[in-house]
Amino acid sequence: MSAFPSRNFIRRIPKTDLHVHLDGSLRLDTLIELAREQNVALPSYTPSGLREQVFKDTYADLPDYLRGFAYTCAVLRTAEALERVAFELAEDNLAENVRYIEVRFAPQLHVDRHLSIRKVLAAVTRGLDRVKRRHNASESVRRGEDIPFEFGLIVCAMRSFNPEMSPYYRRLLDVLRESPRQEVFAIASLEMARAAVEARDRDGLPVVGFDLAGEESGYPASVHRAAYQYAHTCFLNKTVHAGEAYGPESIFQAITDCHANRIGHGTFLFAYDMVRDPDIHDPIAYVNRLAEYIASERITVEVCLASNLQTTPSIRRPEDHPLRKMIESELSVTICTDNRLVSNTTVTDELERVIRHFSPTPHQFRNLIVAGFKGSFFPACYRDKRAYVRSVIDRYDALEREMPPPGKEEEPERK
Repeated sequence: MSAFPSRNFIRRIPKTDLHVHLDGSLRLDTLIELAREQNVALPSYTPSGLREQVFKDTYADLPDYLRGFAYTCAVLRTAEALERVAFELAEDNLAENVRYIEVRFAPQLHVDRHLSIRKVLAAVTRGLDRVKRRHNASESVRRGEDIPFEFGLIVCAMRSFNPEMSPYYRRLLDVLRESPRQEVFAIASLEMARAAVEARDRDGLPVVGFDLAGEESGYPASVHRAAYQYAHTCFLNKTVHAGEAYGPESIFQAITDCHANRIGHGTFLFAYDMVRDPDIHDPIAYVNRLAEYIASERITVEVCLASNLQTTPSIRRPEDHPLRKMIESELSVTICTDNRLVSNTTVTDELERVIRHFSPTPHQFRNLIVAGFKGSFFPACYRDKRAYVRSVIDRYDALEREMPPPGKEEEPERK
């Protein structure tokens, strides 16, 4: 590992997390407590037991990785639970100097008899806002010595779902049981897009983006074109989980059919051998042009290293990840956690992993940090976002100047 930067420096600088799932980022103690209160059966009622059986350091495959969401989603069907988990997620990020987060989740997974989509969004907002108001009222923020904490919500539609995933999906599939499944998926995503816009415009909630999550292979984003067109027409920012389990064509589809402003994961962007369209006669040229387009349009790629290592059989070593090529191709790349609980990681851990295995230059590392703020769907006007980014850059540069030269012992990490 190079001398730049140390873990202490990584912790102290302002950071972002633009790809963090609420239902994958609970505290283990909270999950256990909520499960006991709501009579949700868990394989174990101790953190160590759950780490051993469910939320592991390594997973056999993607289904093994996703197994834990059945338990987390089961305890997130009350407004109180959603508010609490959102509050704790904001606290955990604030503690490691993450100053901007975009929390994503599928409200339709949490809808229950007494909990509508709008109530789900309002509960999560309340939890995050409690932390924001407390931090932003502090003396250090008021004096300009610290960066304010800001957040946005990204609502997720699902590429596919089944009746067991939530009461909402069960009812929808029952009502439309004669319809083709792909058509039902499209109806659900369009309803989600409309609810997201309504929550933003009528309720004043900080819904900043629309996402498509779930199993990628076999469930193309084009099915959800109407939902994305609605979001696009209503000036709602768009991101898509793409290139995580399928090839470059999935990323192309996200950009063209879904008007994606950002790409979630993008792991197989450079995998020309995964191109399947017979009309693409030169896959290498196709991939190069796609990567160049993403770079020139500054379509930010949300990279989640730990998650990719745990769920992608062809990427078992960090060195196998295309992050280095993304950086060398001058893509706009931001480092994210995906799921703090399921992947047992933090933003600091992810950035330290980048340093350890990819040795970016100081300039490249700074770009990774700044890209998160620049590529954010900041819930305010462009002028305010620009001022916020400027304050972050100034803070980063000041902390960099405080760093001791290589070989010198750094001051103890501040609490």
